[in-house]
Amino acid sequence: MSSEEKFLLKLTESVDYGPVFVQEPDDIIFPTDSDEKKVALNCEARGNPVPNYRWLRNGTEIDLESDYRYSLIDGAFIISNPSEAKDFGHYQCLAANTFGSILSREVILQFAYLGNFSGRTRSAVSVREGQGVVLLCSPPPHSPEIIYSWVFNEFPSFVAEDSRRFISQETGNLYISKVQTSDVGSYICLVKNTVTNARVLSPPTPLTLRNDGVMGEYEPKIEVHFPFTVTAAKGTTVKMECFALGNPVPTITWMKVNGYIPSKSRLRKSQAVLEIPNVQLDDAGTYECRAENSRGKNSFRGQLQVYTYPHWAEKLNDTQLDSGSPLRWECKATGKPRPTYRWLKNGVALLPQSRVEMVNGVLMIHNVNQSDAGMYQCLAENKYGTIYASAELKILASAPTFALNQLKKTIIIPKDQEVIIECKPQGSPKPTISWKKGDKAVRENKRSYDVNGKLDIILRQYYKVFFMFRTQKPRNLSAGALQASSADLMIRNILLMHAGRYGCRVQTSADSVSDEAELLVRGPPGPPGIVIVEEITESTATLSWSPAADNHSPISSYNLQARSPFSLGWQTVKTVPEVITGDMESAMAVDLNPWVEYEFRVVATNPIGTGDPSTPSRMIRTNEAVPKTAPTNVSGRSGRRHELVIAWEPVSEEFQNGEGFGYIVAFRPNGTRGWKEKMVTSSEASKFIYRDESVPPLTPFEVKVGVYNNKGDGPFSQIVVICSAEGEPTAAPTDVKATSMSVSEILVAWKHIKESLGRPQGFEIGYWKDMEQEDAAETVKTRGNESSIILTGLEGNTLYHFTVRAYNGAGYGPPSSEVSAATKKSPPSQAPNNLRWEQQGSQLSLGWDPVRPLANESEVMGYKVFYRQEGHSNSQVIETQKPQAVVPLPDAGVYIIEVRAYGEGGDGTASSQIRVPSYSGGKITSAQSALHTLSMSSSVTLLLALMIPSTPW
Repeated sequence: MSSEEKFLLKLTESVDYGPVFVQEPDDIIFPTDSDEKKVALNCEARGNPVPNYRWLRNGTEIDLESDYRYSLIDGAFIISNPSEAKDFGHYQCLAANTFGSILSREVILQFAYLGNFSGRTRSAVSVREGQGVVLLCSPPPHSPEIIYSWVFNEFPSFVAEDSRRFISQETGNLYISKVQTSDVGSYICLVKNTVTNARVLSPPTPLTLRNDGVMGEYEPKIEVHFPFTVTAAKGTTVKMECFALGNPVPTITWMKVNGYIPSKSRLRKSQAVLEIPNVQLDDAGTYECRAENSRGKNSFRGQLQVYTYPHWAEKLNDTQLDSGSPLRWECKATGKPRPTYRWLKNGVALLPQSRVEMVNGVLMIHNVNQSDAGMYQCLAENKYGTIYASAELKILASAPTFALNQLKKTIIIPKDQEVIIECKPQGSPKPTISWKKGDKAVRENKRSYDVNGKLDIILRQYYKVFFMFRTQKPRNLSAGALQASSADLMIRNILLMHAGRYGCRVQTSADSVSDEAELLVRGPPGPPGIVIVEEITESTATLSWSPAADNHSPISSYNLQARSPFSLGWQTVKTVPEVITGDMESAMAVDLNPWVEYEFRVVATNPIGTGDPSTPSRMIRTNEAVPKTAPTNVSGRSGRRHELVIAWEPVSEEFQNGEGFGYIVAFRPNGTRGWKEKMVTSSEASKFIYRDESVPPLTPFEVKVGVYNNKGDGPFSQIVVICSAEGEPTAAPTDVKATSMSVSEILVAWKHIKESLGRPQGFEIGYWKDMEQEDAAETVKTRGNESSIILTGLEGNTLYHFTVRAYNGAGYGPPSSEVSAATKKSPPSQAPNNLRWEQQGSQLSLGWDPVRPLANESEVMGYKVFYRQEGHSNSQVIETQKPQAVVPLPDAGVYIIEVRAYGEGGDGTASSQIRVPSYSGGKITSAQSALHTLSMSSSVTLLLALMIPSTPW
């Protein structure tokens, strides 16, 4: 840094100016289940004086004292234990000092969460074979986006998407264009939060086949399609969905009306999704998807509109004006739709006035005065975003002064040279300048003249006086790294960037001398040049690259790294030769997986260390090969009667080795010779169901699962023995009875005929109120051989209906006949009152007024007297049908007694407690006990009065 630059830096630090943002807050999505118990909205501004900060939420200033969870640290707004109810909203930072205020961009604090599905049982969906069907997901509350998938029968057997089955990431629903017998089963929607990765499962939706025939062929019906208007930001990826039901299964094709589908586009999920990456303005237009089969065709058209966020083409600059001058500021921004403009002054909206005009991004203020000084912001916005530009307006009004630019008292120059004397006073309005030599005015002539306050006296040569260090190529050296004394230069924490040629020049008022030296900095190598894939096979890639800069220390070796969609970042790969020396510029990567997309990069090492990696090569796919990995975990699953259900762990895409990947499922009854083989064409399939009415339940089969692709057949798994399914229960529970137990409980009991096949794993009890439909029934499940259950939490005095059915892994059996029972009325709410008692020895005669129940309460069947000794927790109970009872008080002490009425709905409200002391003899009543207590109290009071000495007057 030159002495002139240092002077300018110190000058800037000494000048007062308004706030300028260094860091503005960003949008935050805070997971509600995060271990981090606070969220920070960052804000930093520079200014002189140092700015202070305030924060706004939804346009209203936040009172930091109003909530103990709030704190402010150097402009950053910290919220401890954030909650969506209190803290969700739009936030802005306001930075201010004595020159004005500026407002940051608006950011949103939102919360990521995923609720649970409703626990209500989902009704079965019944269709004909060959008919199309839509299974609804109905996702739970969530934020932000979620990813949908579907499980078939049990986790983790996922539904494989193909030309016949489609899962919409817009609706979450599962669409099956043509139902087959293999589709029968239970379907569960699984949703995953994209931020928290939390996952929840829906209740199962059974899919069954009707027995009234097979659906005939029909033309396609587009069931899910992209919106009529799709809007997307420039540079993002657009995904448009289109899927149809139909018999035969329709094929989906795409076209762009009056144009061509962009070459960068990709078709996903058997052409049901059109994906356009890095969308540009040219990609906008009308797109059509067409569904077609042998019975006809159908189509849908929609408009893709591409927008751009506002972007500054011309910003504002800080301005100083003399009082009375006009101000004209203009800000220009590009964007689609075209942005509109607003202006703020000190963080508050600027409104048109007699001197203030605002037209299309132009701000004009006529005859500025001191009240116009402050911080101004221009906002350019369209419906997709807002950007801010800030500038400071200073109004000058001061007498001329030379405080910042003093004239030198003495200037020494060699004889016969030219000299320039500058005069730069500060003042507003702008001062006029004149020159004197002694007492005489200086007039312009051929040897001396004045230009904008500079007096130029022509001698012969122009000299500058300075002291500096310089490099051959200018460097930006931080003040912290560079220190200079009168003749020394020290660079701390030296970096490669500090290498170069340094010069030192010493100059007097009349002459100078200089010298130079070369600084050499050794360091790790630079990144190698571009990596080129010269040749690719199914398991190797031959690569070349240009050498890395050795940074004055010879390169000892290169390391070759690869990355694929299946790797955890960059991984070192095996090479030929095994060690790549520093003088080599090519090598072969080996042991790669066939039909996998790879990127490659090279890293250089020298004795100092390892350098930065090269830029990755272009992505390239290895050649296809016959698959070599067999499925694992081959096993059986529960199924319907006469079904053999075979499941396996799908082979990862990384090991499928080519297109056309699928599975060969081979099976045979135990003890037979010939294998029956079935092809499963979906690469994501994890289950196959073989149905044969002639196969008895629990028949053992030998099973193996192999793999194939377009290059040929791969290996089979190990042979395992799997039994055919025993099927779902076939008998309904019998002798179902429902018995009311209390105001909120009903006992449901049943019997079940033991079956050798279709053995139940438990029972499901459905129940609903008398005024409700059976479809709205709630369900409770038991496990094992239980034959009764007490349902709790029911409404009082309400009639309920009940059915019971058995279930196992294959499904549900038929329901029982419907039975009914009503919960009992509520117990009496009135407490027994006016308790009276008479004690004779160790017995207490107790009486009270009878309780009268309300119309909706159960009749009083009797009363319960609860009594216990003081200090004991367990009460004894005496039941009586009359409003009176005899209570034994066998032990000395105080007894606590209360009374409750009871009916068929249970115990009613307790009376107020009474405390009765136990006497060994004599007779005492409740009234006498009260007088006796009062008498004792009076005696104690009198005794105390006699014991306290009188106070002297």
